[in-house]
Amino acid sequence: MALTIAGSDSGGGAGIQADLACFLALGVHGVSALTAVTSQNTHGISGVEEVAAAFVGEQIRHLCADLPIAAAKTGMLASAATIREVAAAVTSCGLHALVVDPVLVSTSGTRLLAHDAEAALVAELFPLALLVTPNLDEAAALAGREVRDLGQVREAARILHRRGPDWVLVKGGHLEAKPVDVLYDGTSFLEFDAERVGPAGGPPVHGTGCVLSAAITAHLARGAPVPDAVRMAKDHVTGAIRHARQIGAGVCADPAWNLYRR
Repeated sequence: MALTIAGSDSGGGAGIQADLACFLALGVHGVSALTAVTSQNTHGISGVEEVAAAFVGEQIRHLCADLPIAAAKTGMLASAATIREVAAAVTSCGLHALVVDPVLVSTSGTRLLAHDAEAALVAELFPLALLVTPNLDEAAALAGREVRDLGQVREAARILHRRGPDWVLVKGGHLEAKPVDVLYDGTSFLEFDAERVGPAGGPPVHGTGCVLSAAITAHLARGAPVPDAVRMAKDHVTGAIRHARQIGAGVCADPAWNLYRR
């Protein structure tokens, strides 16, 4: 069983909706704690309503009181108050297999985490995380340095690892050269090469970060060690991009492509 702590994407391309679909596709029962509701379509986000921070914590604790949650992930957390509540609930519930996807900005450019909450994210949740999964822009913002080539990716991973997580995965899908994701445990690097897939010259594929972190969480819930969970999740998200769906004016990764596309 896996838990997602994230916001709702009313367009269905990312957030809670993508996470739960991905859990299902990988054979894991998914449960959720909602942090925010967005008014969103494929053009962008027109509004965000946060769930009261205390109620986010209540959702997590109420689930943990009844259900055997083997792994959990965070997505959109919105505010420092919510981050503190999530950290307290994760600690009290003993959720050790925690994947933190540090969602800062949406694909369309809407801010999904307040600027003043970035420090809380690092201070409160990174030390509780088994794995954090920033993309290049998120790694740059949180490490406080430019991250544009493979050497800078490795250095950002070192910096972020010192903030407390057991593992750091810096996603290199937007590197100008070959896309390489870098996984670091404080001692050694593992690099995951991948072919570049997706529509060339079109709109960006929405939801890829959510699908990757959800797939990692699902594999952790099934007992995989972190490197294996990352490797299998990368295979899954590659398929999700390859089978991305044209929805409205946008393109969304398909988190459940493997259920009906062989």
